[in-house]
Amino acid sequence: MGYRLAPAESQTLQVLTILVFGPFVSGFIAHVEARLQGRRGPRILQTYYDIAKLFTKETLVPEDASWVFVAGPIVAFGCYLLVPLLIPVLTDFPLPLGYMGDILGGGFILGLGGFAVSLAGAETNAPYAQLGSSRAMTFGALIEPSILFVTFTVAVITGTDLPYFEAAAARASAGAALAPAHVLAAFAFFLVVLNDTGRIPVESPSGTIELGMLDEGRTLEHSGPLFALLRWGSTTKQLVLYVILINVFVAPWGLAGTERLGSVLLAVPVFIGKAMLVGAVFAVIDDSFSKLRLFKITEFMAAAFLIAVLAVLVLILGGR
Repeated sequence: MGYRLAPAESQTLQVLTILVFGPFVSGFIAHVEARLQGRRGPRILQTYYDIAKLFTKETLVPEDASWVFVAGPIVAFGCYLLVPLLIPVLTDFPLPLGYMGDILGGGFILGLGGFAVSLAGAETNAPYAQLGSSRAMTFGALIEPSILFVTFTVAVITGTDLPYFEAAAARASAGAALAPAHVLAAFAFFLVVLNDTGRIPVESPSGTIELGMLDEGRTLEHSGPLFALLRWGSTTKQLVLYVILINVFVAPWGLAGTERLGSVLLAVPVFIGKAMLVGAVFAVIDDSFSKLRLFKITEFMAAAFLIAVLAVLVLILGGR
């Protein structure tokens, strides 16, 4: 019959999957981008080596910084590990803690993590860190209306705002997954993830050029284990967004249908394969366009917002 996992064990395994494979997916995307540009690029496991090396370094705290500088990366890392408790990472059946928050609550937790990182960056009084924090918060305000419209549309279509049941509704039939309103909402969320992971053709996610840096600017003053948590948390957040995109909106298949250990473990490589495919698509998009001016981000997110609004209109006019 095989060993059957307890609900707490399944939820722990979901968090560990995100925690362990976040750097792997990030390293795979960097490797694909390098290959697309004709370079050898870093090893796929390079992100693990970088994080491990940072944990051995000394932590330096600016003289003008307070405890917020130290607490920011820790709070953000904790927030990114809370969301996998609410979303279907490996199982298609709801786990006990999956009822504690809906998909909008998960978005608020991710937003809290981003706010903690920005606050820690602004706390240093360093010009580049404050510049990156200010930009990140400004453009983050443009993402929230799109997320609200997407979650509202999907909740109306499926009759629930719990991620597990939204995925079950999309899995129920091809008609539900291919409904016009659902497709538009999924595409709007795709654009949101594209922006939130720094893959839109405006900035390089690993660049430190003053005119284009966003996320990198917030972490310029961090070092040692705190910087390691920020790097690790960034890869974790990226994989969490991929989970929501894949296992809730686009392709909620390949999840474990039983509590058997073998079934749940088999869902791990299936999910990682889907995440690598999405990451490769994002790498191709990022590498296929010339870099745009920074203010074009507003137009990009306006397009995502309008697509989300269009999904609502289609739903109201009978696109169900």
